[in-house]
Amino acid sequence: MGTFNASLGKGFILVGFSDFPQLEVFLFVFILVFYLLTLLGNTTIIALSRLDVRLHTPMYFFLSHLSFLDLCYTTSTVPQLLINLCGLDRTISYGGCVAQLLIFLALVSTECLLLGVMAFDRYAAVCRPLHYTTIMHPQLCQGLAISSWVSGLVNSVIQTGLVMAMPLCSHRLNHFFCEMPIFLKLACEDTNGTEVKMFVARTIILIFPAALILGSYGHIARAILRIKSMAGRRKAFGTCGSHLIVVSLFYGSGIYTYLQPIHRYSENEGKFVAVFYTILTPILNPLIYTLRNKDVKGALWKVLGKGTDLV
Repeated sequence: MGTFNASLGKGFILVGFSDFPQLEVFLFVFILVFYLLTLLGNTTIIALSRLDVRLHTPMYFFLSHLSFLDLCYTTSTVPQLLINLCGLDRTISYGGCVAQLLIFLALVSTECLLLGVMAFDRYAAVCRPLHYTTIMHPQLCQGLAISSWVSGLVNSVIQTGLVMAMPLCSHRLNHFFCEMPIFLKLACEDTNGTEVKMFVARTIILIFPAALILGSYGHIARAILRIKSMAGRRKAFGTCGSHLIVVSLFYGSGIYTYLQPIHRYSENEGKFVAVFYTILTPILNPLIYTLRNKDVKGALWKVLGKGTDLV
């Protein structure tokens, strides 16, 4: 099969869910509703983190970054998916595809690192409570956040460059956005060398933060079990449990997509898993953190109360 140079042609065709026409109307409504809820929920968390003085802490500083990441990477894929489901346009230019892949990988990589940083923050809060404000001072928090963003961007530039340098055998992408495993499946040459390089980069971004999270929560679990007060245990488990739920959802889908061998990757399964981590996980984050967190709920009611008084 001959190679296809997308940069010289009309770009790519995104197949999306056209192979499942009976699901397209349902998926359009489902995804649109969840996208709007994602915008509302994550914007609310960002606003509350800035408006309420009680939330001016490292935990909510990092949570606002997490919400902004979720807003961005959902918006980088969902609007085009909605257009695709309407059947209006299933194409994407070469430049648009490269930009989408670069932005999406950068945001997802940053989130992987940020979740590790948030685990360290919880470790300091639970295991070193007397030194917490000294450890997690504003300069360190800002430095950790900036480092996560910069490292995520660097990882994305490297992986996007490796992927887009490969000759492709087709312009038909069996997905609803430009995702890395799809390009590896379409490559016309042996991708073993490229896969090894990319696997190393993905391992650093996925496994190292995951190991940090597991180590942090191992220490946290031991510290919580030493707490004699049931109320204290409940509060510690509630705060850390929210973060663990987010981590499990995000890393589970990420490891399935990016760490399995490419010859085992199923394009149809990959599309539905991608719906989970691009649409469901971003809306679950604000729900988990608000429904299980008294501080956020208190800040929300306070803001709503002020709004009512003004009216």
